[in-house]
Amino acid sequence: MEQLMQYVWQHRLWCSEDMATVDGRRVRVLDPGLLNTDAGPDFFNAKVEIGGHVWVGNVEIHVRASDWHRHGHDRDRAYDNVVLHVVEHDDAPVTRTTGERIPQVVLRVSPRFGEHYASLVNARVQLPCAAQLHSLPPIAVTDWLAALAFERLQAKVSRLRELCDLYNGSWEDVCYVALARTLGFGINNDALERLARRTPLRLLHKHSDSLLQLEALLFGQAGLLHEADDEPYVKQLRREYAFLANKFSLHPMEREAWKLFRIRPQNFPYRRIALLAHFVHGGFNLMQRIVEADDEQRLRDIFDVELTGYWATHYTFGHATPAATSALATSSIDIVLINLAAPLCRARGEQLGDCALADRAVELLEGLRPERNSIVATFAAAGITADSALTSQALIELRRNYCDTRKCLYCRIGHRLLSRAAQQHP
Repeated sequence: MEQLMQYVWQHRLWCSEDMATVDGRRVRVLDPGLLNTDAGPDFFNAKVEIGGHVWVGNVEIHVRASDWHRHGHDRDRAYDNVVLHVVEHDDAPVTRTTGERIPQVVLRVSPRFGEHYASLVNARVQLPCAAQLHSLPPIAVTDWLAALAFERLQAKVSRLRELCDLYNGSWEDVCYVALARTLGFGINNDALERLARRTPLRLLHKHSDSLLQLEALLFGQAGLLHEADDEPYVKQLRREYAFLANKFSLHPMEREAWKLFRIRPQNFPYRRIALLAHFVHGGFNLMQRIVEADDEQRLRDIFDVELTGYWATHYTFGHATPAATSALATSSIDIVLINLAAPLCRARGEQLGDCALADRAVELLEGLRPERNSIVATFAAAGITADSALTSQALIELRRNYCDTRKCLYCRIGHRLLSRAAQQHP
């Protein structure tokens, strides 16, 4: 509740009638101050006029005035420069450490505001504001989605920068780990990233001339070679991995890390691991290829590959099946371009100061078809449709980081709806 009061104060959403201290002095807020997210008063450098005198200092907010004493502020000199105490319930006077009394005001808000906020955050539906979206100006929605798209892209860029620091500036290592994670397609992301980190590129490069050894290393490290299968291929992988594991002191992952239940054979991790080996075979230079590909089709060609040998006819170890030779379907390549190619171009372009390379990431997302998933479908049903991958990425960001977590106070859509409710009188 205190957080909600801070929000009301920050955005001046209190009732329009004259504000006064509990002892009757008129209060006019010239500047609510800057919200403080660390220790200390809630708002810094506020400017308020109290009884005709202008005060500059800090503002503290509590649900009950007695919380001031309960939190020990009356004994904390860090709160001596508070010029106004804002409360919902006036149940006690407050003082500084010197005993001097601090002006106090009861914050009055339209009852509709609290009711509307509660209806949003307590709703048991996926999109609480769906019925009200049509009432918002279209520009308000499109501007927010544009900001969210960049927010999501920059979050991915930040993660790639962290990997770059971890790998001492080696972008091929970054690309290798990022590729592995992307090939998890939301199901085995964490497991594939763990596999890549556990089997570093420098180790794979020692055997990049042998696809068999690469597959032995990756499948062995994945913990997937202990399955009961007597096929010559599997036996050969086991022998190779046993030799390499002893040579390099390797330890495999637990098989339980992989998710296989209720997923289509195309999404089984086996073919994804085989594809990872394919990209390392002959030397891994995927980052260079992505940066040098200056249009969408060239990027697609990089990932439009066919698996050969054993994995041309298998989805897993065991009986042969009429598996598609194409490692990735068209829709899967779209996802790889969205989650791998675009962020890598953006991150590398920003690092180099290459605006053209950085902008290529946005152009790529704008040109790709929107993703087809339950999140995009939910927003489409509410009247917000995605016309590109850039927009669908924005909708995913909105849903996961605002709607699902009920951060309506920090969402521009939620803010507009709540501001409107705050102006309504009963």
